[in-house]
Amino acid sequence: MQLNSSGLQALVAGAGKGIGRDTVKALHALGAGVIAVSRTNTDLVSLSKECPGIETVCVDWGDWEATEQALGNVGPVDLLVNNVAMLLKQPFLEATKEVFERTFNVNLRSMIQVSQIVAQGMIHQGVPGSMVSVSSMVAHVSFPNLAVYSCTKGTMTILTKVMAAELGPHWIRVNSVNPKVVPTAMSQKVLTDPELARKLKERHPLQKFAEMEDVVNSILFLLSDRSAPTSGSGILVDAGYLAS
Repeated sequence: MQLNSSGLQALVAGAGKGIGRDTVKALHALGAGVIAVSRTNTDLVSLSKECPGIETVCVDWGDWEATEQALGNVGPVDLLVNNVAMLLKQPFLEATKEVFERTFNVNLRSMIQVSQIVAQGMIHQGVPGSMVSVSSMVAHVSFPNLAVYSCTKGTMTILTKVMAAELGPHWIRVNSVNPKVVPTAMSQKVLTDPELARKLKERHPLQKFAEMEDVVNSILFLLSDRSAPTSGSGILVDAGYLAS
């Protein structure tokens, strides 16, 4: 599948590490202008060296006013990737107010705010657009000690459908990708037990975890015109896990 993003402007929120970082690299390689946004400046500095010419913005996703100020004048954007996330493990009975508020502010509120800013710009410019949010398989299945995190991803999945319905008349498509386990620093917080990792992999019909490239390719497909009729949907990048 050959994709060409030349002449398009993309904003990747949560670009410093993992899936977001690799998505920036892929979009840059395809010729898109990229605005990479992260809360960690050192990540943005190193990313700029790998992808010369990208624009970088450093902001604390938990701060609504700071995010509004940082992204309020980013200019026209054609493509948006919402990859902002944090994961704090807590059993349901031990979930705290602090973890709940911080996780929802970073994972969900940032998605709403950034998507509003970008969508308003698309509508003002009168141009079509495509948005992809990085959700998770835990939006569909339970996983130990991830009650609060799973809530944010489940909400993200239904919010994707609501946004697709409301933004569709403006020719803005909204979709998500739902990976299970990919080799990122965040996923390693979950798979600290080798035996758990082994059992989890055995439950995947394909007997493997998805690779970062698999998730990025799904994001690129949903951003592109190759998925023009697709909106309000999610691609399960899970090696068949949900089917099991």
